[in-house]
Amino acid sequence: MALLENLVLVFVAGLLTALATGLGALPFFFFEGISDRRNVVLWGLASGIMLSASSFGLVDEGLAEGTPLEIAIGMLAGVGLVVLAHDVLLDADIDPHQYEEADFKKLVLILGVLTVHSFPEGVAIGVSFADLGLEGGTQFLGFTIPVLAVFMTIAISIHNIPEGTAISIPLRSMDVANWKLVWWAVFSSLPQPIGAVIAFGFVRYAREFLPYGFGFAAGAMIYLVLTEFVPEALNIGERLPRGGKPELAGGIAVGALVMVPLAFV
Repeated sequence: MALLENLVLVFVAGLLTALATGLGALPFFFFEGISDRRNVVLWGLASGIMLSASSFGLVDEGLAEGTPLEIAIGMLAGVGLVVLAHDVLLDADIDPHQYEEADFKKLVLILGVLTVHSFPEGVAIGVSFADLGLEGGTQFLGFTIPVLAVFMTIAISIHNIPEGTAISIPLRSMDVANWKLVWWAVFSSLPQPIGAVIAFGFVRYAREFLPYGFGFAAGAMIYLVLTEFVPEALNIGERLPRGGKPELAGGIAVGALVMVPLAFV
């Protein structure tokens, strides 16, 4: 029974991060759009949060559980799986414009692509809950939750909000209803609670792989930031002075600074 309760808690944590993606669509209930400048800053914010969470959260905790070599192997595996998944999906790059008119086959492909992006974040949540119920955590609803789990859940939830905004922008240009913007934003992160449960179950009962799990999640997320988030921000900022680089750098700095204090709680 305790196992089921733990799995439900981890799933709920992953679901909360997915629901946070829907918050990125809320500005469209009040405004017609978001400027390129603000959009670049949001991508920078998301990048800074993920880099900070990966470095100060996952890698640091991984080093406390294992050796630098184990973390490095895990990071390489995380990068390798993302690259392989992209290859399997033929580097399919699903444009959010296609969401609204997608048939079943298209939805399956969309979900596959979103899994590549969201699953590693779910894994990060899952491995951060590895010490669930053990000493040294914080009490919540009768559970002893690891501080790292709180840190990662907050970090990924904040990071998901700009992603929800980015998904909503092209859909809004198609006059998609506001409530549908929220739905599609949340849909894009649904692999996260699934990945969280799978990762938690694996590292909880095969703890010798825990350092590799931390490395895997960190490597995959850092790779996604460098190959997806940053290039996307620079692409949006092409028409801005200096290519939007100051806005991107500022967003990254703010994102990192927001998460650094949590790393020392």
